[in-house]
Parts: sequence; structure tokens; C-alpha cells
Amino acid sequence: MTAAEAFTYQGGRVDPGERQDLRFKVTETYLGDPVRIPVTIINGPNPGPTAFLSAAAHGDELNGIEVVREVAYEWDLPNLSGTLVCLPVLNVPGFIAQQRYLPIYDRDLNRSFPGDPDSTSSKRIAHNIFTNFIEPCDFGIDFHTSTRGRSNMLHVRADMDDESVARVAQAFASHVVIDKQSPSGTVRRAAKENDTATVAVEMGEALRFQREVIDPALAGVESVFAEFGMIDTSTVAWPGWRTVVRGRDKTWIRADAGGLVDMHADRGHLVREGDRIATISNPFKTESTVVEAPFTGLLVGAVENPLVYPGNPLCHLVKLDDRTLRALERSETDAHRES
Repeated sequence: MTAAEAFTYQGGRVDPGERQDLRFKVTETYLGDPVRIPVTIINGPNPGPTAFLSAAAHGDELNGIEVVREVAYEWDLPNLSGTLVCLPVLNVPGFIAQQRYLPIYDRDLNRSFPGDPDSTSSKRIAHNIFTNFIEPCDFGIDFHTSTRGRSNMLHVRADMDDESVARVAQAFASHVVIDKQSPSGTVRRAAKENDTATVAVEMGEALRFQREVIDPALAGVESVFAEFGMIDTSTVAWPGWRTVVRGRDKTWIRADAGGLVDMHADRGHLVREGDRIATISNPFKTESTVVEAPFTGLLVGAVENPLVYPGNPLCHLVKLDDRTLRALERSETDAHRES
């Protein structure tokens, strides 16, 4: 689909050179009142691809909402080549309740795509969103945060064996790309199976607006738009160093004891094999368990809630090859000199 054509959805259309802000009905409440999601469609005057930006498939994941809102309502896009579909809040009931899942149905909307018009409530919602606003697109970026009590550094998750998906992932220009197929029912998986090249971007923690991840995510969106020729005011970015993490080059480090956690490294930090990552102690500090890094790598995610049971995740560690490690060390040295 190109911007030379109108973008159509159930009940409306947006012609080339037009913009439309709407609230689209996806389901109804117990009282029969409509539940609507906010949608902005910008159909540029010039031919180009059709892209979507989505956030808050989990209702408490707020950072991505601000990314999508700023692109839709603050960026100057009068000469956009192509069509942009902005979906800042997919899970409106969860967003209103400040909950991860659909609160009425206790279902994960991000395990319900592409949906089914004759199935469960969550799959009906997913169907209405997918068929109208995701299925018509050529590529997309779906924004997420970590679950409550944990935080992620900005990184991309993508199926790098798919060339079209890899193109989006590389253009986003994050330092870390985790090469992994998404679970069935996610926006990313359903879109990819529909030939809509889609990546997920993980950034920060739930129930927060964090500029330290929002701003680089906006830069990543700009870089992707430049890669696909949708804007001509920017160039495709290079992050300075990048690691693509595959297979066993990552691990969740879990607590082997219950207690209170003192983290000695945070998300985005480089740790060496044998470094002390955390200490878990009992309330009296009479007993403690030291947690060490099993290999040299980068903390992609880390716990924020200091209370753990045995088996609870403490951090997500990804392995770095020697070349990436040297590039990261040079980057940190240069940043230290500049400061």
C-alpha cells in the first residue's frame, strides 16, 4: 500500500495529504457502552510505505505511549512519504485500571493477536485492532516496558532471520538486539506472520515516563523512518556499537535465597565474570548470599523491587563477544573523557 491511495478502516478513510484523530470502538462494557482506543492516521502527500507505532498492549506500560504521542502530535510531518498509523494505547481497559492485563477478562491482550471475531473478548478486541490498523501496514514498531518491579535498558527484540524484520531492527539503532521469535499471540508475531515486518522495543519500567529511554526511542523511530524513506530530514543512525544476542548468549540470573536484595549493578551496566552483581540478606543481615556474574556481559534488565523469593529473577544478562566488548569499553572511555 502507498500513500497515493486512501487508508481505509471500518467506518472511515483517510485520503493522501490528510490526517485524522479518532477513537475507534473495539468492544463494549457490561452496560453496552463502547470501549474505544485512540488512533491517529497521517496519510502523507507522497508515495511510501505504511507503518504503525503501537504501545500499551499491556496497560501499565507507559513509556511507549509517550513515544507514540510525540511522533503523532509533536513531529512536523507535512511532507511524509507514506502513511503512519499511531496506536498509543492498545489496552484501554488495562490503561484505565493501571493494570497489565485486561482487568475485566483477566486476559493478556498481547497473547490474543491477530484475534478472532467469534472467540473470547480479548481476541475480539485484538481482531478489531489488527484487521483495521496493523494488517494493512508494511512494517511496525511495538513498544513495551518491563513488568512491574523490574526495568529494562532500551533494546530491540526481533526475528533476525527475517530480512525485512532485521532491516527495521538494525535501523532502530539500539545497542542491543535480542534475536528471538516472539510468543504466539503477540502483536510482533501476528504482524510478522502477516508479512508486516515488526519489532518490539523494550524500554524502562512500568507506570513511569522516563526521558532517559523515551528520547533515544524517538531517535530510533526517526532513524527507521529515514531508512524507509518516509522522512528526508534525517539519516539512518548508527549507535556506535551493537550486539545481536542469540540462543544461549543470554540468561536470567535468579535468586537462590529469599530476602532483601542490594543490587551492585544496574540495567545497562557492563559486568565482568565473577563480579558481584547483588547481595541477598535476611532482615537481620546475619545471613547473606552473594550473586556473581557467570560471564562477562551487559545487564539488559534488572530488578527494581528489592524483595525476592528463591527463583525470582534478579537480572537479565547478555553475553558480549570480544569485538563488541572492546567497542563498548571505548565508548565508555570516550564518554568519561567528555564528562
